[in-house]
Amino acid sequence: MTTVLAEFPSEAALVDGLARVRAEGHVPLDAMTPYPVAELTDAFGPAPARIRPAMLMAGLAAAALAYAVQWWSALFDYPLNSGGRPLHSWPVFLLAPFEVGVLAAAVAGFIAFLRATGLPRLNHPAFDVAGFERASQDRFFLLARSREGASVRTCLEDAGASVVSELRP
Repeated sequence: MTTVLAEFPSEAALVDGLARVRAEGHVPLDAMTPYPVAELTDAFGPAPARIRPAMLMAGLAAAALAYAVQWWSALFDYPLNSGGRPLHSWPVFLLAPFEVGVLAAAVAGFIAFLRATGLPRLNHPAFDVAGFERASQDRFFLLARSREGASVRTCLEDAGASVVSELRP
């Protein structure tokens, strides 16, 4: 799969390029414009967030592990019969697993956030394209990825892109 950055001279050409990219089955990744373009507001939906499921899985797994450690130690490793109380006293065992689960969920959420946003990557390959700095002045850029076996370059050139540059990862 090839990732390309196309430079368009106008807002209308960018919107037309985005429509053509979608019509041919390619994946538009992002658009960089000097000002907000109304037609692009809903064009790029939010990526599916995998932060909450990662936090849930890590929190439940850590809580279950903490509970299992307490249960094992109370029943098998160090059984202490104090006043005829049961060895497996589950209400007492709930506090530590809750705290460990919250801590593990927070750490997993932070790691998932860094992974989802691509941090701590300090330089994007688009910054190496000559003329990309004009995205904040008077040019419109579309970042797109081709589908398998097809060329997104010809699609963008037909849409009116003045320059199409292939990005190196």
